[in-house]
Amino acid sequence: MSGDGRESEGGEEEVRGARRIPGPRGAADDLDLESVPLPPPGPPGPAAPAGSVPEQSEPEQSVPEPPAPEQSVPEPSEAPEAPMTSVPDLSHRVLKALLGAWALSACSAEETAAVEEHLTACAPCADEALRLRDAVGLLHTDGSLDLDPTLRSRVMDGCLGRRPARIPVPEWAAPYDAETARLDALLRDIGDSEWHAPVRLRWFEEEREVSRRTTVAGVIGHLTAVDGLLSAALGLDDPLGGGEARLDPTERTERYWSSTHRPPTRAVREPWRAQSHELIRTASFAGRNVAEASVSYGAFALPLQDAALDRAFECWVHGGDIADAVDYPYEAPSAAHLHRMIDLAARLLPAALAGRRRSGLAGPAKDLVTAGAPGRSVHLEIEGHGGGDWYIALDSPAALGSPERAVAQVALDGVEFCRLAAGHISPVEAAAGQEGDREAIRDVLFATASLSRL
Repeated sequence: MSGDGRESEGGEEEVRGARRIPGPRGAADDLDLESVPLPPPGPPGPAAPAGSVPEQSEPEQSVPEPPAPEQSVPEPSEAPEAPMTSVPDLSHRVLKALLGAWALSACSAEETAAVEEHLTACAPCADEALRLRDAVGLLHTDGSLDLDPTLRSRVMDGCLGRRPARIPVPEWAAPYDAETARLDALLRDIGDSEWHAPVRLRWFEEEREVSRRTTVAGVIGHLTAVDGLLSAALGLDDPLGGGEARLDPTERTERYWSSTHRPPTRAVREPWRAQSHELIRTASFAGRNVAEASVSYGAFALPLQDAALDRAFECWVHGGDIADAVDYPYEAPSAAHLHRMIDLAARLLPAALAGRRRSGLAGPAKDLVTAGAPGRSVHLEIEGHGGGDWYIALDSPAALGSPERAVAQVALDGVEFCRLAAGHISPVEAAAGQEGDREAIRDVLFATASLSRL
């Protein structure tokens, strides 16, 4: 074997260039020797030594037909010349380089014949040709090219199942990690002009629906500004600069939009994505205690683990707004993540009810109880994707929701409940089923809509 590893290459060329085995010939007795031209005599040489010529056996009686008169009988020790073909004599290296063009059906007829003849004798090239042909088949698929929304999580689960992460992402940060990744995949797939597509952001204030017109790039700027609240809580750089972290989400968004001298473009994507990566990385390295760190939203505060879930919810909602604007399919979160988002909204409802009651927008408390004691409740039954059962305390945010003291039941689909909490549908349109105290049901539905904001 040579040092350059080309022994097999030369061997293949020698096999390919060998003369072919002639077909069966008739016996000499059956030939008309007078009609057959004799071959020219060879050059004179020394006589063969005695005994060097073996005895010849008698020819078999059953022989094939003799050759046509115009054909010449070759010498017994000489094979006939191979017939002329259109297959070019190419080296292994050239034939291997033609495999890609062959898979795409871009070779000439002669090159195609040469490659296919080579594949019958070279197993490595045959395997490579099969892989290339399968890859070409994917280029001509009639199916959707959109990635399966669960692909990333399945790939990550498979990778981490084989080799767990040294510093895993905290479980409470997983929904934010997943939703930012899904939105980023959508943003990577849209064109430059679509970043200026109009988007209408909607939410509820008191008893009415409010909206604000912006663009796809403006929505990403809004997410960047509000995510900065979490950055400030973790000691990271605030995208708005120093001193702005105390502003509420609406003020931060208006400040961000007003500081942009030109309409934002796709350039906003990289800072937003870098910020989300930094948030997840810092939370992962900070340990368990950071989950309870307080994140101020101005008028209220949330633990970091709930704030991250709130940001995941808003990322999904605004991802849907962007997808609607650019006519792109966008699915709901996984059932486990959606269940946690619904649970966060259900836990915020008693405080939202109390706030509306102080503003005169909800009915008065009818049965005050001590903190932690069971109080009047509404059974919130969420059906379908991410569903479950929650009991919402009506009269005091410190009361405990109780099935024994449930005075009403309202049933909603999981995605519809989230759309209500995002202010994308009105409370009147939301409920799929209602039973019991109508005033209590109305108060819970409007309180759910009041959780929405810019």
